[in-house]
Amino acid sequence: MAERSTPVLNPATGEVLARVAACGAGDVAAAVAAARRSFEQGDWRRTPAMERARVLLRLAERIRAEAEALAELESRNVGKPIQEARGEVEMGAACFQYYAGLIPAFGGQTLPVGAPGTGLTFREPVGVCGLIVPWNFPFAITTWKVAPALALGNSVVVKPASATPLTALRLAELAAEAGVPAGVLNIVTGPGGEAGSALAQHPDVRKIAFTGSTEVGSEVMRLAADDVKRVSLELGGKSASLIFADADLEKAGASISGSFGNAGQDCCARSRVLVERTVYEEVVERFVEHTRALRVGDPLEEKTQIGSLISPAHRDRVDGYVRRGIEQGAKLCTGGRAIEGPGSFYEPAVFRDVTPDMVIAQEEIFGPVVAILPFDTEEEAIRLANATVYGLSGSLWTRDVGRALRVVRAVETGVISVNTGWSVHLEMPFGGVKRSGVGRELGPAALDHYSELKSVFISEE
Repeated sequence: MAERSTPVLNPATGEVLARVAACGAGDVAAAVAAARRSFEQGDWRRTPAMERARVLLRLAERIRAEAEALAELESRNVGKPIQEARGEVEMGAACFQYYAGLIPAFGGQTLPVGAPGTGLTFREPVGVCGLIVPWNFPFAITTWKVAPALALGNSVVVKPASATPLTALRLAELAAEAGVPAGVLNIVTGPGGEAGSALAQHPDVRKIAFTGSTEVGSEVMRLAADDVKRVSLELGGKSASLIFADADLEKAGASISGSFGNAGQDCCARSRVLVERTVYEEVVERFVEHTRALRVGDPLEEKTQIGSLISPAHRDRVDGYVRRGIEQGAKLCTGGRAIEGPGSFYEPAVFRDVTPDMVIAQEEIFGPVVAILPFDTEEEAIRLANATVYGLSGSLWTRDVGRALRVVRAVETGVISVNTGWSVHLEMPFGGVKRSGVGRELGPAALDHYSELKSVFISEE
């Protein structure tokens, strides 16, 4: 075990919540070795599918039994509002429940072939999977990766973000209580530059699932390339919300949760709001009004809607983007300043009169900053939506069904919603295109990433 340790802080207060091991390459090697032994011994992968399903259901029950404690732990460790944390804990429980239900139905096929005989396919687990989790939704995203991996009989090594490892550690304890065998679910805490890199390039790891920034994701892909590992990457975003004049403007203007949820520290955040020019002034007014009404404060208070950013350094980074937006000529309508006192709180900022070439319209800020841009035609709206290197999520607001179908097909993104700011559904694949990543989380599609398809031919001759 690592001799070094590192403090884990509450971003809202600066207090030390715990100290965890600062694992290095040697610790990662030990965790991978434990995962490989468990996989080769086969106690989990050879467990009948229905029994694996029962174990995952027991884990879902244990999460729900401890939901409030987990939500409070997540809120303290991430600085997010307790109401959001509760929803994410329930999503985690539902994720294990969902994949438990898919296990019995996910298998191979019998296929007709041209030669005399029978063609069969088998779905087999990949082996040891390295799962690298970000700091913004640590519990939920850990479950998105762990649940499908375990459902198919893999063994895993989870590397949570160094700032937010606490709920992942507790999840491992709950998994053991639910009946997941020793060595199947391993947690390695520590800095990503050392522990994460070691995991990505370890030769016994056959699959890497990474969620984080595009820059780090590119490095993970490079490190995994030598061993030709399976890689799925869910990376950055600069998602757009397209509001047409025929939309329900009150509903669209109030859709600020899609922009400011988790204080904007969300790769799906609708940080660009594109509005048809004939209703531009009205939507800006509504959006600013709703933004000013947001309650920023103690994450553990029930009425808080915006919690703390993850760190003072990140708050300074967000503020730097706001200053850059002002320098480039965008008009700051509300917010855009750090809040004095403990923690890393920041007033949600809304810019108008933004042009597509401005930094705040192109780069992922990962904070509570929204740029509102006008458009004149459907074609221009699509062009503006696609005018970034990212393609993760987005929203479209219109009552015109034909337009909705045309636009959702034309916007270059992995996920898009119509008349809502909600992005994630456990039952549907989630992921991006362009520099927003490769592969998909969630839904039945995630199981493809954690299984190998083996073809078998049995001759009749």
